[in-house]
Amino acid sequence: KEYKLNDKIATLQIRPRGWHLDEKHVLVDGQRVGGGIFDFAVVFFHNAKEQIARGAGPFFYLPKMESHLEARLWNDIFVMAQDHIGLPQGTIKATVLVETILATFEMEEILYELREHSAGLNAGRWDYIFSCIKKFKKNKDFCLAQRSAITMEVPFMRSYALALVQACHKRGAPAMGGMSALIPIKNDPVANEKALAGIRHDKTRDANDGYDGGWVAHPGLVPIAMEEFVKVLGDKPNQFGKPVEGKFGPAQWLDFQPSTPITEAGLRNNINVGIHYLGSWLAGNGCVPIHNLMEDAATAEISRSQVWQWVVSPKGILDDGRKVTEEMVRPMIAEELAKVKATVTAQGEDTASYDQAAVIFDKMSLTPEYPEFLTLPLYEAME
Repeated sequence: KEYKLNDKIATLQIRPRGWHLDEKHVLVDGQRVGGGIFDFAVVFFHNAKEQIARGAGPFFYLPKMESHLEARLWNDIFVMAQDHIGLPQGTIKATVLVETILATFEMEEILYELREHSAGLNAGRWDYIFSCIKKFKKNKDFCLAQRSAITMEVPFMRSYALALVQACHKRGAPAMGGMSALIPIKNDPVANEKALAGIRHDKTRDANDGYDGGWVAHPGLVPIAMEEFVKVLGDKPNQFGKPVEGKFGPAQWLDFQPSTPITEAGLRNNINVGIHYLGSWLAGNGCVPIHNLMEDAATAEISRSQVWQWVVSPKGILDDGRKVTEEMVRPMIAEELAKVKATVTAQGEDTASYDQAAVIFDKMSLTPEYPEFLTLPLYEAME
């Protein structure tokens, strides 16, 4: 195979690390610098003027935001950086990924703080659900169904998605729909057609809801996404004037349903995908196709979080009546590890990192005190 760039390429947005991650290789006064600040500084300093010369610009994609104060800090960094290399204020543009429940309550404030540099907001899915679990983990009435049942169409997710469109368009900012994780499936026309139909469904819903665009996980899916948006937008660049219909607000954002089903298959899928992703991450690959979906760290986070929640919560009961317990989960970890290793071996890849991945998954999903982020111990485990 030969891969090369077309003459006309997509606009590049760089995603720096979230505020919770450090850069352990760079110390200031003996302390690690923030990973996101380091990423931004290196990319901006070395590339901003060249990007502008090529007709683009220093464009960024900011994850894990929880409040307008974090947006204000990013804005302060942007202002200082532009002054430092002599660029006009407002040259930097940034899209904020709204993937935490706290950010949902401050979407307009986040847009305000970044008003000179804003390129709108983007909806997430897995990380948003992960955030909900993290914030309500000690609430005995809170227990979500298996992740396959938590689509963007369940009420609490749909209300957050509609609120994002309203917040953006009220302030004249673009609203980006969430990424469809489905990817093309080779050598299986039936499964591939099902995946493509899923993409169409996602993008049709987003376009009809008022979104101005959306993400896909594979460049081969861009034409399908474009087709669905063009059907709704025509030749318009956005849908700023379209009213947002439906109920959406704090009452809907906090109505965490459904709580069922929780099945053994769903439990095993969380374990399997979690171990598979962690093993790939430890081997150096952070974006992994698993079961015909493109997965990233958010998948591993929600997978281990759901297992943890089902063990801790009195509502963590399988549809056959069995309570999810540590004694149930631990043998499944060993069994799913064996399946993952078999899959990876069949793909001709090394399995050396997967035993360590299973140990980390066990610790992160069965420890009594909930670990805030999976990526923190993973980063420390890297040489």
